[in-house]
Amino acid sequence: MNATDTEAFREFVVSRSPALLRTAYLLVGDRDRAEDLLQTALVKTYLAWRRIRDTGAVEAYTRRVLMTTATSWWRRRTYLELPGEVPDSLSQAAADAIDERLDRDTLWPHLLALPARQRAVLVCRFYEHMTLAETAETLGFTVGTAKSHLARALATLREDDLPHAETATGVHR
Repeated sequence: MNATDTEAFREFVVSRSPALLRTAYLLVGDRDRAEDLLQTALVKTYLAWRRIRDTGAVEAYTRRVLMTTATSWWRRRTYLELPGEVPDSLSQAAADAIDERLDRDTLWPHLLALPARQRAVLVCRFYEHMTLAETAETLGFTVGTAKSHLARALATLREDDLPHAETATGVHR
């Protein structure tokens, strides 16, 4: 990679990392795993940088890598790191604004309880504002599969009798 490409990648990382980290957090539900997921996606993007012809497609490419990497992690279900116990004083100090906002949201525990693919479809559709076709393409599903996962996720949220679930996702019965 030449110096111009390296600088362009550095600018992309600085400007888009906060938004990409939020997406990663929504996909995996844990700040540390989200950071690992983002780092992995950025490395893969860096390695593909010269192949990405359209500079406007870099963020879409990186989001696709986030989604596919998270999916492969879900499928594998084995993790290389095992967390140790964190003293209460450290865990309190480590909490940041995103964790506090998401923990206050009563919808969040219900989203975490959804199967990973259903949660990923909800993140793409309602957090990333993707169309069903874009969601399906990003996750490597057919449109019908994406619709099915979306319908099941929304039905589960409705079954949980969450009065604000439909307004939180933007979908009404």
